[in-house]
Order: sequence, then C-alpha cells, then structure tokens
Amino acid sequence: MKIDWAALGSVFGVSLVATVTLVGLFTLGVVGLTKQESAAGGSAVLARTGAYACFALCAAAVSYGIYLIVA
Repeated sequence: MKIDWAALGSVFGVSLVATVTLVGLFTLGVVGLTKQESAAGGSAVLARTGAYACFALCAAAVSYGIYLIVA
C-alpha cells in the first residue's frame, strides 16, 4: 500500500483553510449582531447587514460542501 503524501497534504491544507475561513465568517457574524445591539442609527443597520451576509456565506459554503459530497 502506497500513500500519496502530496495529495494528503493538499487535502489537509484545503480543509484547514476552509475551516478557519468558515469559523472566522461565523465569528464576524456573531460580533456584528453583538455590535448591532449597542450601536445606534445607520451603523446598527450596517452591522446587522454585515452579520447576515457572513451567515449567508457560511450557509453557502456548507451547502456547496454537501453538494460536493452528494453529487
């Protein structure tokens, strides 16, 4: 049995980057919702919109991953 270490390293690297990106986006969304509660006026709307955009990107990435697994 021969292990293709280059392919294994590539999968590990892509998985690590994707995980860090998704966790970062989700964290930005939570922080945006938290800042929205303490902000006033137009900045509250901007914080809420940014948070929803982060959550939408997370949902899109997870949906794409599920699509890759199923299809």
